[in-house]
Amino acid sequence: MASLNNRLKEVKEKESKLPLVVLDSMLPRQVLELEVNNALLIELVRDCITREKPYIGMLGLARLQTGETIHLTKGVEVIIVEDKLQSIAPSVKGTKQEGGGGIKMTFKATGRRFEIEKEQGSVETAGGGWTEAKVQFLDSQQEEEDEINNYRSNGADDENGNRNDENDEYNRMAVARAITKSNELTNPNMNMPNNLSLVDRWIELAKEKERTPGQINTLLKELGKIPPTHQPTERAFWIGALINPLPAMGVALEIRPALLTAKKAEQRVEIALNGIHRSIEYMDGSSAGLV
Repeated sequence: MASLNNRLKEVKEKESKLPLVVLDSMLPRQVLELEVNNALLIELVRDCITREKPYIGMLGLARLQTGETIHLTKGVEVIIVEDKLQSIAPSVKGTKQEGGGGIKMTFKATGRRFEIEKEQGSVETAGGGWTEAKVQFLDSQQEEEDEINNYRSNGADDENGNRNDENDEYNRMAVARAITKSNELTNPNMNMPNNLSLVDRWIELAKEKERTPGQINTLLKELGKIPPTHQPTERAFWIGALINPLPAMGVALEIRPALLTAKKAEQRVEIALNGIHRSIEYMDGSSAGLV
């Protein structure tokens, strides 16, 4: 029985362990295409495909107000799109295209976000030289349900340990407020031309700023339909993937690290709303810049 339990524990640990790559703060639904010359990353990708486990944990960087850059501990699981792997032939020495060759890769974010476990020893160097970590996968619906069910532990007591009913009610309604605020993204907006919604107005303006023809239509196809209003966290992530596309368009502030690290649904929706508002103002000329 003990050996069976050990085996089950081993299987569970393998399922919650991911090789990690620090490239970009990707969000669910995003697609990243790039040319890779890094030998370690190429070997990692080959190993994942050989083992028929083409999944990697994608992490990004965040810049603090102090100017310090830190590695995020929250990211998304991505799948290696095998049919898009393409070798790049080494170029001729002495030409503008001089280089050692590499591989064109495509990573597509799955719907699974994760957080690196905080326990000691959760991050280690694998035999191939890359980093692996035990992770906890995060589910938006479960997070919102936990937020509702656990509101009493979120600071509802005053400094004397007495229950504050006003704070209780405020915390309990946080997810409901997030749902209400997320409606602002797709409801007709009287401040927009022709009462367009924020999302529709952003798309209209962004199509005028495309770096390549059809960029926005391709982006919308990758993202799929915006999640319903009763999924405020997923709505916020969808907006982040919309206004911070890959490759970047330079028409919005970077909000993806903030979305990934926010702990509450309402915070995420507020980040998304602020981001899309400021992007619209920048593109329509009503704001001089994004800062």
